[in-house]
Amino acid sequence: MPLLHNARVVTPTEVLDRAWLRVEDGLITELGTDAPPSTADDVDLGGHTVLPGFVDIHTHGGGGATFTTGDADQARTAAAFHRRHGTTTLLASLVTAPAELMAAATTAYRPLVADGTIAGLHYEGPYLSQARCGAQNPAYLRDPDLDEISGLLDLGGVRMMTIAPERDGALDTIRLLVARGVVAAVGHTDASYEQVGAAIEAGATVGTHVFNGMRPIHHREPGPILALLDAPGVTCEFIADGHHLHDGTLAFAAHAVGAGRAALVTDAMAAAGMSDGEYDLGGQAVTVTDGVARLSVGGSIAGSTLTMDAALRRAVGAGLSIVDAARMAATTPAAALGFPDRGELTVGKRADLVVLDEFLAVRRVMRDGAFQ
Repeated sequence: MPLLHNARVVTPTEVLDRAWLRVEDGLITELGTDAPPSTADDVDLGGHTVLPGFVDIHTHGGGGATFTTGDADQARTAAAFHRRHGTTTLLASLVTAPAELMAAATTAYRPLVADGTIAGLHYEGPYLSQARCGAQNPAYLRDPDLDEISGLLDLGGVRMMTIAPERDGALDTIRLLVARGVVAAVGHTDASYEQVGAAIEAGATVGTHVFNGMRPIHHREPGPILALLDAPGVTCEFIADGHHLHDGTLAFAAHAVGAGRAALVTDAMAAAGMSDGEYDLGGQAVTVTDGVARLSVGGSIAGSTLTMDAALRRAVGAGLSIVDAARMAATTPAAALGFPDRGELTVGKRADLVVLDEFLAVRRVMRDGAFQ
């Protein structure tokens, strides 16, 4: 029963100074700011800041390993890399690929879902816009096939799927996903404002890396960005690396939707945490220069080298409060995935937390009540 004390604890509404938490059986069982009871296994956190463990709902890899090939050993390596950066819950994001590869990866990752290494899979594709495909392989983009989707979902472990609502059959696909308990996300889309509105009405509840891979805003045709930002039931992902979004855009969007609808994501690829050089993303060559990943042919930005702790620091640097940034990094994405047991430091929640120093750098990570 460790008791963590001498900490600044960030809750969904405030920062508690000189606070303490008791952890028992993987849960937060007590939280206080008065004098903590003395126990044999006290852990003095030295006045550092404690946030809920980060929840990354969009990542393709990291630490030199990728989720996109279906290799379970690489997936474990990538998950461990992100855990060291404070991410205690993540989805393994696949990219546009043939159905056979998607099925093989889904099957290979079932044991990782079962043991909690990953919280599920995110299919980013293949039912995306040709015009806004970004780093998605255009050779495998296609219209939705309900039989194909049903077969993939039958394999288990799929938690979210990104789809372009203008593709033929997209709305029926969104309804099917929702009926099967899978989060439907809108992204990589050239859809109109009205088409995105129809997708939301059909049950879509997430905007995939909003602003990126989307038709830009025009005052006479607002397109998908404003449709997503203005929809009360939609969680909007933002890649806070300073390359995908200007800090001013990040701050504006977060203020516009509120921390309860804004989710920080990494969209990280294998190069996260690695040196510049040549990498692969879904079978396409990627060149990383000065930490920015781009397709070697065409130059389209290709995921990121971001980690969630760096995203949090970027959000705070853009002017967001630590309380709002913590909600965006943990509470809001956990809610978007339907995980009511985690994402905030309150009694009864899972003891997933990250300890940050005065520079918001990771000092310690706890997952399920155990330091990693």
